Order: sequence, then structure tokens, then C-alpha cells
Amino acid sequence: LRMTSDSREASAPVEERMPEDDRSTNRKRERDEPRENKSPSPPTKQPRKGDKDRDRKEDREKDRKKDEKDRKASKKDKKDDKEREKDKEKDKKRSEKDKDRKDKDRKRRSRSRSTDRKDKRRDKKEKDNNANGDGIEEGEVKEDIPPPPPKVLTEREKARLQIMEEMRRREEMEEAAASGVGDDPVWCNKKAQEEQPSRYCPYLDTIDRTVLDFDFEKLCSVSLSHLNVYACMVCGKYFQGRGTNTHAYTHSLDTDHRVFLNLQQLKFFCLPDNYEVVDPSLDDIKYVLKPHFSDQLVKSLNGWSRPVRAYDDSTYYPGVVGLNNIKENDYENVILHAFSHVPPLRDYFLKEDNYAGIKRPPGDKLQELTRRFGELIRKLWNTKAFKAHVSPHEMLQAIVLCSEKKFQFTKQGDAAEFMNFLLNTLHQALNGTSKTNSSIVYKTFRGRMRVFTRKVPPVDASEDQRRMLLQLPEYKEEIKEQPFLFLSIDLPAAPLYRDELMQNIIPQVPLHVLLQKFNGQTEKEYKTYNENFLKRFELLSLPQYLIISYKRFHKNQWFVEKNPTIVNFPISNVDLYDCVAEDKKTSLKYTTYDLLANIIHDGPPENGGRYRTQILHAGTNKWFELEDLHVKDILPQMITLAESYIQIWKLNTEKTREQRMEEIAPESELNIIAN
Repeated sequence: LRMTSDSREASAPVEERMPEDDRSTNRKRERDEPRENKSPSPPTKQPRKGDKDRDRKEDREKDRKKDEKDRKASKKDKKDDKEREKDKEKDKKRSEKDKDRKDKDRKRRSRSRSTDRKDKRRDKKEKDNNANGDGIEEGEVKEDIPPPPPKVLTEREKARLQIMEEMRRREEMEEAAASGVGDDPVWCNKKAQEEQPSRYCPYLDTIDRTVLDFDFEKLCSVSLSHLNVYACMVCGKYFQGRGTNTHAYTHSLDTDHRVFLNLQQLKFFCLPDNYEVVDPSLDDIKYVLKPHFSDQLVKSLNGWSRPVRAYDDSTYYPGVVGLNNIKENDYENVILHAFSHVPPLRDYFLKEDNYAGIKRPPGDKLQELTRRFGELIRKLWNTKAFKAHVSPHEMLQAIVLCSEKKFQFTKQGDAAEFMNFLLNTLHQALNGTSKTNSSIVYKTFRGRMRVFTRKVPPVDASEDQRRMLLQLPEYKEEIKEQPFLFLSIDLPAAPLYRDELMQNIIPQVPLHVLLQKFNGQTEKEYKTYNENFLKRFELLSLPQYLIISYKRFHKNQWFVEKNPTIVNFPISNVDLYDCVAEDKKTSLKYTTYDLLANIIHDGPPENGGRYRTQILHAGTNKWFELEDLHVKDILPQMITLAESYIQIWKLNTEKTREQRMEEIAPESELNIIAN
């Protein structure tokens, strides 16, 4: 019972346990307070132990972040203080330089003033002497004393004066750069070397021009990289870069080869000193690496009649130089040689500005073909070459890339197929369209012809069926006009039997007989897998340069056969008047052609065969035969004796057909009288 009463007293309200006087005081205070404050305040929640730990952690995290923020702010302040100190040091140095410059200017001005005063005194004294009789006193005799002869300087003294002059010029440039005059100040040794090239390099005599060969691909011989490639002027090898850790720098230290040429910028550098060399005696090397032709030089090439002597003491005519046969690229060399002697095509690619501005899509491979072809044409017609032959390595690499390895220089190919590929690809690379004047290729080689085509009824059809079929629209003759870049001519089949001496009979056929294919009357049958067609051809317009290809190779299921028929043709005055359509004969003023290039194939059709070309040099009017690196002059009578495969003819625009016929008539009469 005592415990129960104690607990009841403990659980009683606080007001009951308070004394009576205190309770009355509290009631009086409550009456005096405003009504809105009488609302009971919510009971305060006692914090738990977990909440206290959480609050403590949050406080620690806030303190840590605040300390980190203060630390960063202090670091930033220190950094700003350092930058301010650096700026102060720079300002101090700049002010010292300005002060030195002003002192130098003040001394220079004072020196100039003193010299001016001395000059004035001397002039005044001379003037007084002249007024007094040239400074001669009374009773003295004037003697004629000759002036002292000028001092003759030796070569060493001249070189010393040149070096002193160069040092003085460098000091002036440094003073101007320090004072802010001219270009920006030179802050590093590299920039100083770039902006102050040296004209006096002691290693220029180590250059060996006999080993220089710029025909190969511009790749580093160590890393095979094509970026920042330099050519060593002593051994001719290619290396990358000129910094302290590059292959060119290492090569200069290992072999003591000092002079290098940047193949992109055409600048000479001396390594490992790493300064640019400027000397006019090196311009011939730059010209061999990148030949350039002026308009006057391009016009003079057609009349160039004197031979040129190369650095290796060999003589050659520009354009008549050999092409290196790397392995099996002779079928490409003959086409490149022939095209290099077509004047419009040659003149166009001799000037790099004609095609440098042509824009192609990014990553396009055809742009490389035009660039390499132009470089090859300029090297073939270089009048200042070091050697009398050229390697078409870079051009062949571009051909392999653009043809997707169809035409390779390690495998023999067909020259006619390669010619067709090169003409169409060059036209496409020059952004050519279907119009005749859209590219130099179409403008030079393109002509137009009219084709008559009619379908042949089956052989096993009866007469009634043939008459019925001929009434159908598909069996009626169709007329179509189409352009052409070259004419393909069929050769008569070779005889199957041998002569009485058991030797193969080599037939001969005149060219005018083969050209009857294009007279508009001769029909030729063309077979497909299930249909036969008869076609007739006639020419509508004649190109400026006509390409004729003879079909010598025929492929069957097992092997390739070659037709050995000899084509007899004159080297000038081939008339195509009979091949022109009747409605176009009056509009064509010139119809005669002269031979410009003749490509020959010797040997078997596949393995063992080789190509050679015969070209006419316009300047000397001589015929030359080129077979890879071998060049020799030949007689015109020897041209028709070989198995011609491709020919390029030039349209004669100097005389009309009637004038050419008048020239031929007296010659034919003389031949008849002689016979």
C-alpha cells in the first residue's frame, strides 16, 4: 500500500505538487499574457542516441569540407602571388631592357653628335685652308702627293668581313626584337633557327648529287612513315623528322651526314645543329625534286632540237628518256610514254595549276592519280635532270590503288585494257562530264560515230518465219549515235596451214582495208549467247588525236591466241574521208592524220612477251624507239615491219585534204614512171 501511494504521488501533475503560492502566481501570469500565446507548446522530443551520432557525423563532414575549401583558397592565393611575382620580374626585366636600349640610343646619339661636331670642325678647317691657298704658308712649295692605293683584301679577310657583317646584322635583329620593333621576339632557340637561316654552311661540299633519286615513294626508310620526311644529301636515304629523337637526327650523328632536304617544304637543314641552309647553289636539287615549267618553256618544247646533258654526263632529248621496268610494268610504260608525247595532254599536266584546284570528295583515291601523272610528265620533260631515265614507281602505286589491284607492276597485263582504264579514270578524276570539252581527255581524244544495228533471225527458221520475224520492231534496224575514245579494228584470221618450207605464213593487210569497217556500208556480225546482230559504223566527228587499237589477242576457254598479221600503213597522210558520214563530209575541213606514236608487242601473248614504243620527237623530227631504259633512234622505214598493237595519230590541221592530195599526186606519177 505504501508503494502504491508513492507511485500515485509521483504520477500526479506537476501543478498539484507545487506549493499553493506558486500556483497562484502562475495563474495570474497566464491571465496577463495574450490569448494567442495560451496555446500549449508541443512537447519536445527527446533526441535518441543514433540521431546524436548522425548529427555528429554531419558536423564533422561540414568541418572537413570547410577546411578543404579553405585549403584550396589558400593554394589559389599562393598561385596568384607567384604569378604576380613572375609578372613583376617580367616587368622588371622589360624595364631593364628598355633602360639599356635607351642608354644605347643616348650613347649612339651622343656619339653621332660628337662625330657631327668633328666633321663640322674639319670642314671649317678645310674651308679656311682652301681660302688661304690650300693651307700653304708664304714661301712654301706645294707638292703633288698621289693618294694611297686601295688595300687589296685576301680571301680570308673577305670571309672574315662577311662573318662580321652577318654578326652585326644578327645583333641588330636581336635589338629590334628586344625593343618590340619588327616581328615578335624570339623566345626559343628553335624559333631563332627558323627565323634566322644561315647562308654559310661548311658542309655543302659533302652533298653527293650522283646518289640523289627522288622518283621513289617519299617514305622513311626506318619507320615507313610519310610524315615530315627528309632526304639525306650525302647518301640519298629518306628519314623522318629532324628533332633530337628522330631518325634523321640519329642518322646525322651516326654517319656524320649533315645536310638534309625536307621533301614537302623544299627546305635544306643542317643536322644536328638544326638550322636552315639558304644557298642558291642548291636550287638545282629543288628543281629535280619538283620541276616547274613557265609558259614560255612549255611553248618551246615542241621546237626543242638540241640535246641536253645530264649531271651524270649523259645526253638526252627532253621527253625521250627511259622508264624503269620494276618487274613486269612494260605494258604501262609504253602507254605513259605515248601519252607524254601528245602535246595538249602534255601541256595541260606540265602546269600544275591547271588541275591543282579541282576538288574531289574527302578520301577520294582518284586525286592521287592526276597528281602522280602530272609529276611523271614533268620529270620526263625535265631539262635539268641528274640522269637520263625516270622511275615511275609513285605513278604505278597510284594505278594499283585506283584500279583495285587490277593493273599491277609485278604481273604482265594488256596495254589496250590499261589505256582504256587510264583514259576514263583521268577523265573522271578531272571532274569530267558527258560533254566533249569537260576535260582535257575528252577534248583531245573524243570523237563521235553512228552505229546501225539490226537483229539476225535464227538460222534454223524457215522463209515464212524469217519474213514474219523481219516485220517485228525488234528486227528492224536501229540507229544510235555514241562517242568513242579509240577505234578498235579487227585483223583477218591467220592461215591454218604452213608454206612449202613448213614455216608459218604471216599475212599482211593494208590499213585502208581495215578502215573500211567504218565506211557505213561494211557489216560485221556480233554474236551473243543466244542472239546475233549485224552492225555498221560511220564517223560523225574526228578527234584531234585518233587512237587505233588492233585486236591481236583472242581468249578462248584454254589459252590466249595472238594474231601475227602485219599491218601496212604510211606514217603520214592517212585519209579518213571515206569513213565520214555523207551528211558530215562538207562540214569537216581536215580529214588526214599523221602517225605520232606506235606501240608494238613482241613474243608470245602471255609469258615472255614484251612491249616497246616508237615515238616521233617533234623538235628534231626523228623517230626514237623506247623499251624500258633503252632508247635508240630508228629509221621511219622500220616502223611498219613490226606487229603494231596501238597507234596514236595526229590530225593535220595545216593543210586541207585537197592540198594533201595535190602533194601526193605528183609523187604517185613519178613512181609510175619509175616502174
